[in-house]
Amino acid sequence: MRLIKKSILFMLSSMNVGGVEKSFLSLLSSIPKDKYTVTLLLLEKKGGFLNLVPDWVKVEEVTWYQELKPVIMQPPQKTVIDFLKSGRFIKALLFVCTYFISKKLNDRYIYYRPLFKEIPEYPRSFDIAIAYQGPTEVIDYYVANKVKAYNKSTWIHFDVEKHVINKKLYTKLHQQFDSVHAVSEEAKQRLLKVLPYYKDKPKVFPNIIQNKVIHEMSMEHVNFDKNYKGIKIVTVGRLSKEKGQDMAIQVLSKLKQDGYKVRWYCIGEGRARSDYEKLINEYQLEESFMLLGSKMNPYPYVKNADIYVQPSRHEGFCLTLAEAKCLYKPIVTTDFTGAKEQITDGFNGLIVKGNFNELYESIKYLIDTPEVREKLSNNLIDNMMDTTQQAADYFNNLSEVK
Repeated sequence: MRLIKKSILFMLSSMNVGGVEKSFLSLLSSIPKDKYTVTLLLLEKKGGFLNLVPDWVKVEEVTWYQELKPVIMQPPQKTVIDFLKSGRFIKALLFVCTYFISKKLNDRYIYYRPLFKEIPEYPRSFDIAIAYQGPTEVIDYYVANKVKAYNKSTWIHFDVEKHVINKKLYTKLHQQFDSVHAVSEEAKQRLLKVLPYYKDKPKVFPNIIQNKVIHEMSMEHVNFDKNYKGIKIVTVGRLSKEKGQDMAIQVLSKLKQDGYKVRWYCIGEGRARSDYEKLINEYQLEESFMLLGSKMNPYPYVKNADIYVQPSRHEGFCLTLAEAKCLYKPIVTTDFTGAKEQITDGFNGLIVKGNFNELYESIKYLIDTPEVREKLSNNLIDNMMDTTQQAADYFNNLSEVK
């Protein structure tokens, strides 16, 4: 008897090199191919991770986003001018009305409704549709209103208290989803604090960590200052203020002033690069604070580091921290959402408040005490967990639901 596979639609913005996209690729590896067909729908079919999507996944790009993108991204005045220049007077008037009403009522659902009115529904239906890059308004609205599916889910990857969301929009959107998945228990509690109306709906679904794959990839040979004899610190993350690299630059400056032989390597790319380059020049750290750019495989750098530091101001789970744990690195992390679910302070890492002084003192402490670095690493070796099976069980169970 031939098994009828169930169909899943995942929707993301793109496949740029980032934590959400990486977690999606890991999640794919846990989906039983004999039970599901998978479609990946992107707003823009691009990104450094695009070639890593397995060939059994159908990858598609929406047809409407390039027209909608400037309306969402640019100032409303520019949108109105564009509508008027193209002779779309009624559309300009409608946009002005809905924009100001949504602002007055603080309800972006009112804003999106006319924008999506002419956007057609997705032509096929699915058993399961997942807005994976939440909270992302365009993706969540499209899956909720324009995709036909028996079961709909949205994933929350960020701290919604810091990643400000429109409460009225998401209250209405979450009514249309069968389940809401947060990537950590603390992220779930933050979500319930912001949106307390659906206390039974959010569930925790941690990001998938493939220990074996990470170890295998970490064996790749890279040229990583092999002749440098000082302490090597590595941080992985998008170059942005929320990831805290500006604080790292200041900490390194203080370490150098105090006579420590240290180099700090940042893997990742982002809009804050030019600001950070100016800051590096200001502190005269051109030879000590290295912006290595985006790396498809950051694991060899983490593996060969002496200390891994995650200076983020906020996260939802922080996949890069979990990956550093897989490679048994002595870790210093700020106390963002989900950090305490990964690190036990003083046992397998150090958790500090997100300020310069605590970050500096903790890194200085680890540099000065190699025996503590060894203890933290050994405790990670003895207490590692693999979440791959948890995800496989979830999809196996879901496939049995009619």
